[in-house]
Amino acid sequence: MRDSASEIADIRDAVHLCIDMQNIFAPGGLWATPWMERVLPAIVSIVSRRQARTIFTRFMTPQDPDDRPGQWRSYFRHWSQATRRHLPPSALDLVPALSRFVPPAAVIDKPAYSAFSNPGLAGLLLEKSVGTVVITGAETDVCVLSTVLSAVDLGFRVVIVEDALCSSSDVGHDALMTMYRTRFHGQVDLVTAEELAEFWRE
Repeated sequence: MRDSASEIADIRDAVHLCIDMQNIFAPGGLWATPWMERVLPAIVSIVSRRQARTIFTRFMTPQDPDDRPGQWRSYFRHWSQATRRHLPPSALDLVPALSRFVPPAAVIDKPAYSAFSNPGLAGLLLEKSVGTVVITGAETDVCVLSTVLSAVDLGFRVVIVEDALCSSSDVGHDALMTMYRTRFHGQVDLVTAEELAEFWRE
């Protein structure tokens, strides 16, 4: 816990965006994130308390590389095993520990790194008068990063749950934690899952 509660403003009008906690990133998946299992209990705890205020995202790969434009085409030619033509359908599903919360939790599919690459997400949040997005999930330095920057650009307050993020790169994860602390003051707050439970008031 922090020395001073005043360091964290109350969290209100918030939605929990849980990024890409899918089987493809779980142990044994094609893009396994080694410490997903370590943060999963914290994410389960958050979702269990805020089921109706949780939106899960899923990174949906194309059927074939040529279904995507520009550099995505090259990317999925390299990662052809990750296209839906080759993946088992369950690979893109949420991990079982989280899928059981749907519904009332919602799922939004996205074609790129940012959750906001699904054009419906921003409109949905604004329609619900959401001012804050609480972010957990995978990976800290890819899809989470892209989502955080999109949310900042759109004017949302961003609350990152630092013990509910995972990456396949410890160096990347640590670098992003430093960047959030030093470069986004006033737009991005870092909290622990325990602090989130204390300061999320609604």
